[in-house]
Amino acid sequence: MTATIAELAAGYRDGSRSPVEATEECLTAIASLDGRVGAWQAVYADEARASAEAAEAALASARSSGQLPGADGPSSMSGEALGPFFGVPFALKDIVEVEGRVTTAGCAEWADRVSPVTAVIAQRLLDAGGVLLGKTKTVEFAMGGWGTNQHMGTPWNPWDADVLRTPGGSSSGSGAAVAAGMAPCAVGTDTGGSVRLPAALCGIVGLKTTEGLLPIDGIVPLSHTLDTPGPLTRTVLDAALMFDAMAGTPAAEVERDWLAGAGRYGALRAALDSGLGGQRIGCLNDAERSGVDAAQLAAYDAALEVLVGLGAEVVAFDPPTSFEEMKNTRFVIVTAESYHYYGELMEDPSSKVDERVRARVLPGAGISANEYIAAMVQRRTDLAEFAEAFEGFDAMVTPTTPMLPLPVDEADETNTPALFTRAGNFLALCSTTVPTGVSPAGPAGGLPTSIQFMCRGGDETLSLSLAAAYEAARGPMPTPPLWAGG
Repeated sequence: MTATIAELAAGYRDGSRSPVEATEECLTAIASLDGRVGAWQAVYADEARASAEAAEAALASARSSGQLPGADGPSSMSGEALGPFFGVPFALKDIVEVEGRVTTAGCAEWADRVSPVTAVIAQRLLDAGGVLLGKTKTVEFAMGGWGTNQHMGTPWNPWDADVLRTPGGSSSGSGAAVAAGMAPCAVGTDTGGSVRLPAALCGIVGLKTTEGLLPIDGIVPLSHTLDTPGPLTRTVLDAALMFDAMAGTPAAEVERDWLAGAGRYGALRAALDSGLGGQRIGCLNDAERSGVDAAQLAAYDAALEVLVGLGAEVVAFDPPTSFEEMKNTRFVIVTAESYHYYGELMEDPSSKVDERVRARVLPGAGISANEYIAAMVQRRTDLAEFAEAFEGFDAMVTPTTPMLPLPVDEADETNTPALFTRAGNFLALCSTTVPTGVSPAGPAGGLPTSIQFMCRGGDETLSLSLAAAYEAARGPMPTPPLWAGG
């Protein structure tokens, strides 16, 4: 599956592509490649084909009646716009509920658990005309950053055909499926980096949305305070298009702005055309650079040079609390809330759960109400102090992870790759992760590197615009060795 969301939408409008063909390409890729990658928990082949046929019929009807604008610009339309997500195949992380379907949340104990409801964001994607391909694998209850799962399977990172490397978690299957070309896009969720980590380690784009902006109703919780859903795609423009569908933005509005280069898409276009002059971007200070993998740091520094070349002012930012220190208060919040949901299951020694996840959840039993409330109060203080320190900056750019994708057997499951990402959740920011390229030849050569553009909550358009300008200046990304379009 080589087409992006934007390419599919344009092709549907001029008749050069069809939802049936696009869906069949995805299903063929899944059948031929997922035995190797293992990204999918469930595939809804028959239902996807039926949805694609219905979408194709609707597009044909709209095209013949003059209701569908062309790919090159808007036209006079009567009737309801179909929107650029119409007929686009997509995947859901297997913690997103779909009524009548099994949602395991990555837990073997939930292997037969049937969802009673459909998540709001899933329904919005379906209402926008998306074609649901199936569910992708996840770390159990989304509690882990490496992407591993002891009982339900760890997806294979498509960038190394020989060594099982960390795909990033917890949205591991979503990242691997998109990176391998088995789907143009997928939903992930992010509590401390679970959209951005698989995006980074699998060499694709991920958008961490602002806390509370997208509803979490119908999503199996990890930490209701910090959980946020978001898209994983191959381009920044695709992330914007999928984000609008997840937000329930009216199809006619998205269609108009996308085709006319207005609204959010006008901002992306302006950044592409005019560069980043006037943008003041914070980068890591010397202390925060310590411990970052040499290849990742070299890619980060090269990306900063690109941003300067685009006209941005790049200045070292000194956070009032270090990235490492932020983990302490966040740990109390996430661990207490996860124990509230899963403590009983994890306390049962006979339960078939991932023992590494059990070890992360059980400490919640020892967190008192006083400690939990103190952490919530401390977070408010930290938010205010960060906001004051961040005055005068438009964004902060960091490596998404300190390291490249590790062999799974070298990943320290008592630690996390989320050093830089968890701050985005704790500080209620939004953030776009975009690849910077691949590491140079060597033992760990040819692996993806990545940066993230963190902006104030609600500034998704700015974050996406900065990422889009960088993405265009970076040039095309290569495809990984395990690639369905190859």
